[in-house]
Amino acid sequence: MVVGVRIIEVFIIDSRSLKEKRGILRRIVHRAKNKFSISIAEIGDQNSWKRGRIGFAVVGNDRNFVNSMMNKILSFIEDLQLVEVICSKMEIITISDVVDDRYGYQDAKYY
Repeated sequence: MVVGVRIIEVFIIDSRSLKEKRGILRRIVHRAKNKFSISIAEIGDQNSWKRGRIGFAVVGNDRNFVNSMMNKILSFIEDLQLVEVICSKMEIITISDVVDDRYGYQDAKYY
């Protein structure tokens, strides 16, 4: 299993209050979630009305696919032109898909 996580810091150009900022970020989160079926949320800078931080995650079975999806999501957010992306950080990790029987649980109907 391959897991990709990206954090983006954004500058909200048209925001004049925390309420406007949250509305803009909520639109971005909602649209990205609907288009890509991903886990995404506002994760930081909640008290700043011009800056925001959004985090999202993609899970797949191929590293190239996850990397491609992460880049497509970033481009999608930039193309909405609701915010300016200041910087982003991405990590992709591979987790072994072998499930060990460390806890002694076995269900005979699946073996």
